[in-house]
Amino acid sequence: MSRRTSALAAVLGLVLVLPGQAGATDHGDPDRGRLVYGRCLACHSIARDAVGPRHAGLFGRKAGSVPGYDYSAAMRGSGIVWDAKTLDAFVKDPKATVPGTKMPFAGILDDQERADLIAYLQKATNVPAP
Repeated sequence: MSRRTSALAAVLGLVLVLPGQAGATDHGDPDRGRLVYGRCLACHSIARDAVGPRHAGLFGRKAGSVPGYDYSAAMRGSGIVWDAKTLDAFVKDPKATVPGTKMPFAGILDDQERADLIAYLQKATNVPAP
């Protein structure tokens, strides 16, 4: 990118994405993520435990640590602390990320859908986006 293009982008407040740079999936849309979260509602809730544990307070929490929820030994022993990166890996392929997890979910392969879901969860659980 030329200095002139860079300066013009700065003046206009634009973010230019060039080949090899971060793309759209780096930032999710919480409104679209709310719709993706609909797939999770059969087992999860933000505020309460259901078939799966509650998502309130998810970011920064150690996996397998919600008091009173019966986690698998694999989840309790995973050593994961939930953040956007660890959640992205888990939601993409739960069984590969935590072999032995009780979560019977195949995962979300689409990068943008996962980014949207994570953006929604960050907003819904009152955690600022990175």
